[in-house]
Amino acid sequence: MGFGFGQRRGGQLPVEITSFVGRAEELALIRTALARFRLVTLVGPGGVGKSRTALRAAGGSAGRFADGVRLVELSALHDPELVPATLASVLELPEQPGMSPLDAVVEHLRERRMLLLLDTCEHLVDACAMLCDILLREARGLVVLATSRQPLDVPGEHCVPIAPLSREDAVDLFLRRAAAVTVLGDRDEARTLALVDRLDGMPLALELAAVRLRAVPLAELVARLDQRFEVLTGGRRTALTRHQTLRTAIDWSYDLCTPQERLLWARLAVFAGSFELSAAEEVCGGGELPREDVVAALIGLVDKSVVRRIGEDGGRYRLLDTIREYGAGRPAGAQGAADAVRERHFAYYERLVRRFWDEFLSPAQVGLHRAVREEIADVRAALEYGCGAPGRGVDALWLATRLGPYWRAAGTLSEGRHWIDKALELVPQDCPERAWALQMTGIFGVWTADLETALERFPQAYEVARRVGESRVQLSAEAYLGAMTAFGGAVEQGLAEVESARLRIVASGDGLAIGVVHYEAALLRAVFGDTDGALELCATGLAHLEDRGERQLYASTVTTQGVILMLTGRDAEGAECLRRGLEAAGEIGEVLVAALACLGLAWHAARDERYVRACFLLGYAENARRLSGDPVALLPRLVEEQEAVQKAVRAALGAEAFERWRETGARLSGRDVLEAVRADADTPAPADAARPPAPRPALARRAADALTRREREVAALVVRGLSNREIAERLVVSKRTVDAHVEHILAKLGIASRTEIPATMPT
Repeated sequence: MGFGFGQRRGGQLPVEITSFVGRAEELALIRTALARFRLVTLVGPGGVGKSRTALRAAGGSAGRFADGVRLVELSALHDPELVPATLASVLELPEQPGMSPLDAVVEHLRERRMLLLLDTCEHLVDACAMLCDILLREARGLVVLATSRQPLDVPGEHCVPIAPLSREDAVDLFLRRAAAVTVLGDRDEARTLALVDRLDGMPLALELAAVRLRAVPLAELVARLDQRFEVLTGGRRTALTRHQTLRTAIDWSYDLCTPQERLLWARLAVFAGSFELSAAEEVCGGGELPREDVVAALIGLVDKSVVRRIGEDGGRYRLLDTIREYGAGRPAGAQGAADAVRERHFAYYERLVRRFWDEFLSPAQVGLHRAVREEIADVRAALEYGCGAPGRGVDALWLATRLGPYWRAAGTLSEGRHWIDKALELVPQDCPERAWALQMTGIFGVWTADLETALERFPQAYEVARRVGESRVQLSAEAYLGAMTAFGGAVEQGLAEVESARLRIVASGDGLAIGVVHYEAALLRAVFGDTDGALELCATGLAHLEDRGERQLYASTVTTQGVILMLTGRDAEGAECLRRGLEAAGEIGEVLVAALACLGLAWHAARDERYVRACFLLGYAENARRLSGDPVALLPRLVEEQEAVQKAVRAALGAEAFERWRETGARLSGRDVLEAVRADADTPAPADAARPPAPRPALARRAADALTRREREVAALVVRGLSNREIAERLVVSKRTVDAHVEHILAKLGIASRTEIPATMPT
């Protein structure tokens, strides 16, 4: 049925761009299954429409789940170890100190009523099965809808086979897609039926055929396809399996491409996720396909529906999984061309990460964070290639290490540790990259309260840096080793070592180290009771960051300053710092810093007796940043203050209201809480999923233009509250016919639910 979607962040279901056709019977089966079973898997061959059907079913069932629906797209993920971290990212759940991503996800979902859609599981079937088994045992309100070419084989799983479309629906789909490129008349009916029969109702095959009508009349289209199938089957019409039917249809589309379009198709298979034109030109241009010819070939593939345009402005492109798999098996040009494409792919994403690192302390930082986030599927693919290609270990290690600030902001430090450790095994020799990698994983240990790793890695980083003359790492490691000494009990000695290292870092002019050492040294001083010294370090750090335009170090520093001010009773100054920290953290999506800012703002609201505001801010902060094991919780009085505020707010609101508003806060997204703080609101605006639909006066007019007379009649009865069975009895038709009409109405109007059908229906 086509994958005409643009994926949104946070696991929200994407908007359907092309109309949805058929599947009334399957959708009814899925709705029934979701009400009875907690794991429902849609199974069927590639190209049959599992993803599209699952998305429609999930959208139609969203109202049954208080915490909504979350989509986890797995097609671009190839490392099974990263499945839990990917789910945590979709849930906008940063990793918690002392907790694995899986433990954090379990804790987050334990009390929620949510539908989780795991799309495209077949290449990660064992990892998905393990994840589902654990989540369904631990989170009783969770239901999982999965799509896969094979069952997950988890106890309690219920499989719903997704078969090719019925003949009637297949014709409907073909005619709808064909209408975008040509006009078919009554005389074309027999040929349409012949084509649909030949393609066995496979949605992807039908879509590929429909777009060929731009260049080939229907009669010739059917004749060519018929000839191909006759050759393959020896005249036996049922000799091909559905998988072979789709493969043959794609073969046929491939044959109709120009030589340059075929080359580009094969080369585009290197992309794991979506891509921009510039990426396609740099990665796929070369040899028999000069870079300047890529755009023409790409336009040709888009016209043939081999490549889909996606995104709000249509500026990105992607291949469906089935199309990508096919392309990966085709020749990419002369001998060695495929290896050259993979090398160019690695080089393209290495340049992106190099810019991210080199321009980190500049106004470009926010845009580069966004770029890495958008391209993370292909950054992972580059890391995977680098870890597997001979002689690329050092490059892969440096690539993963320079992403340290991204792993922190995205809350996926375990993924960063995974890639760095994987590459460290390939680089046992002393070199600057190994020194940086050991240092970065030591820092990850500090951020996640994994002091065992920190104590192991910092001395190693220092020694390697000393041997290879990497002074930046050596100085930074000295500061962290001083902090470890202080935590080990020799407080005065440790603080003196940190201060000595800080002064030498400032003298060195290393902007990144200067930005980090001031807020982390400030936290250290505050932990050991020197709040004046801590605030002085924050002010010095902010002065160094002034006018640079970066936001990540600024957010960490000003938020640290705000929390310390709040703990020392300087509420007004502290709250202003925390608001600035929250704004900066929001620009790059750093949830842990945002959560710390909200914690302090909750204290401020409680002191002002704005208890509902305090409660939902506490709920958001505690959900995103649990203080158990958190290094920040070592601050004097922080845990005491938190407990005192919780007690005061609970006493003011009462236990029931306290739990209700805290849970409201826990369900907020980062964007929701930022908007509430900006508005100085005492209650947050309802999340998008919970808001009543806005009035849509144009919808009735669209219905008048888009719906047939019978569909308008059915829609009017839906609005009056009749069920599909009651409508069938009223109109003297089968319930299945009414089911189909309702699905067509929703698709034509671009809505997901019967309740959104406009109340004033023209008849």
